[in-house]
Amino acid sequence: MKNFVFISPHFPDSYYHFIEALKKNGFRVLGIGDAPYDELNPSLKNALTEYYCCVDMENFDNEVRALTYFQDKYGHIDYLESNNEFWLEKDALLRERFGIDTGIQGRDIEVYQHKSMMKARYIKAGCPVAKFILVEDMEQVKKFAKEVGYPIFIKPDQGVGAAGDFKIKDENDLKDFFEKKWPDVTYICEQFITGEIISFDGVANSKSEVIFCTCNHFPPSISDVLNEHRDVFYYTDPFVKKDLETLGRKVVKTFEVKNRFFHLEFFRLTKDVPGVGKKGQITALETNMRPAGGYTPDLINFANSVDCYQIYADCMAFDENRQDMKLEKFYAGCASRRDCYEYVHSVEDIKNTFRNSLCLSGRYPIVFSGTMGNSYFMAKFKTLEELHAFEEYVEAKK
Repeated sequence: MKNFVFISPHFPDSYYHFIEALKKNGFRVLGIGDAPYDELNPSLKNALTEYYCCVDMENFDNEVRALTYFQDKYGHIDYLESNNEFWLEKDALLRERFGIDTGIQGRDIEVYQHKSMMKARYIKAGCPVAKFILVEDMEQVKKFAKEVGYPIFIKPDQGVGAAGDFKIKDENDLKDFFEKKWPDVTYICEQFITGEIISFDGVANSKSEVIFCTCNHFPPSISDVLNEHRDVFYYTDPFVKKDLETLGRKVVKTFEVKNRFFHLEFFRLTKDVPGVGKKGQITALETNMRPAGGYTPDLINFANSVDCYQIYADCMAFDENRQDMKLEKFYAGCASRRDCYEYVHSVEDIKNTFRNSLCLSGRYPIVFSGTMGNSYFMAKFKTLEELHAFEEYVEAKK
């Protein structure tokens, strides 16, 4: 029996599905997390062989002790994963420390974390990227802005989500950035791209071959969502356009993604961008070597009529996708609400009106609420027109 250590298996709370699927495929799944055992989901408890609570997960030595305990008790650890961006670097360092050769190693992690390094891989795969510089001083950025024109976009070169992002519209905004920027953080400054944010999501096998893929469509600016406290709507499109799939598969190969989920982000240009591409073309944004955030794996399941948690487990166990990919597909969307607004329709109204289409609803954990809202409603439809009618109904305000 192979040993699979899953880091932070309780977060997000839907990730217990990964543990169940791995157990089903014959793995001995061992968990390490900061939640007390008594607070774990009963289904998660049942799927785990053993759980080691590290109250302070920020302390690397604590995780080393946990891995040492598991290794002494169960033998060599064959796999270690969290499927969580926050732990990506520590996952790699732990694999290297314990001789686990089935995932990203500490020496290779930088290319998956630094946006500037990602761009080099995208270019190698034949994907255009926005012009960029690593920020040194104000005069350098002014010169860059003169070259590409305002607005420009500045964000941490290494970072997750939209934290620390700045849309710079003029020199006053630029001065404001240099006053507010975090010390000892390297920032990347990019040509501003006008386009729809789409992603190529899926699972790759040990040969960096895509064995499952889908597409997600996101709001045009997560920074604006955060700054303006907007409701969030995004959706999964199982009918992946040929140009996105062709390019996405090349990028997966170039990044050498093996036996893991991937979440590759792109712009589809909504107008011509000199030096980048024409309207309708795809250009790179960034990449994440984990599933799309929040409860998006569930949305992917609703759209594709599959179990992507099981696809991942089948990839780990058999290096292939054993799901039936010929089942009916849908457009599946997630509409959110924020507690600071009053809405036209009640939760009961939503559930009654869309009772034949609603798949999942609930409250987001606090850690998701800034980016994604406070409550969510997921539903699937045969047409985009029906899906957007659902979006408008859920988010209609008084």
